[in-house]
Amino acid sequence: MNKERSVPELDQTFPVLESELFDVPDQGRLTVREPSEHRPRFLMLYGSLRARSYSRLLTFEAARLLEAMGGEVKIFDPSGLPLPDDAADTHPKVQELRQLATWAEGMVWCSPERHGAMTGVMKSRIDWIPLNSGAVRPTQDKTLAVMQVSGGSQSFNAVNQMRVLGRWMRMLTIPNQSSVAKAYAEFTEEGRMKPSSYYDRVVDVMEELFKFTLLTRDLGDYLVDRYSERKETAEKLSERVNQSAI
Repeated sequence: MNKERSVPELDQTFPVLESELFDVPDQGRLTVREPSEHRPRFLMLYGSLRARSYSRLLTFEAARLLEAMGGEVKIFDPSGLPLPDDAADTHPKVQELRQLATWAEGMVWCSPERHGAMTGVMKSRIDWIPLNSGAVRPTQDKTLAVMQVSGGSQSFNAVNQMRVLGRWMRMLTIPNQSSVAKAYAEFTEEGRMKPSSYYDRVVDVMEELFKFTLLTRDLGDYLVDRYSERKETAEKLSERVNQSAI
């Protein structure tokens, strides 16, 4: 018979912690006294260049919903965007994408699943968005919703990959997601989505994205403020001060 083990009394000292940089989370700092009044801004990215692209059609449906909720939406056309490192970052399409990434407060990424993964078009788009641009991090603290379309049975490979990328880009990826199976059967000839549980899920995802964006857009700096980065900044400042004193 196993005996219950009591929790040992923990040593409450922190010999390696820089206490002046340690910040106890504060409920009061999660209250916004003067929330932003402008319309939430969303950037939509889709991952196909086909004439009848189901990821583009699904993106349009999501964009309509966000606009109906009061959001401001911009959809980036990937046509003409060069492969990463195959052109300078001064390329007009690269500059357009980066400016939109900085402008947005939330994003929607929608890719077809091809060979069990997101498309190269989708990945190339994300690769052109830098983690850092001077003192600006274009994607950090912004909300993200992920969606995919499949030609066969329902799969989650593409959305799972995009979730990994969203975390890597330091985005706040919402819990819900959309995966539309046999997408060729889910849209009318005019390009509108038919009534289905898939459409209902898209509505769910956009509602959730909109709510999370309203909740976090004025708190981003605090939500992603990290001890390790405060420490690094303090070390760089100390190094610069010491060098100037020589």
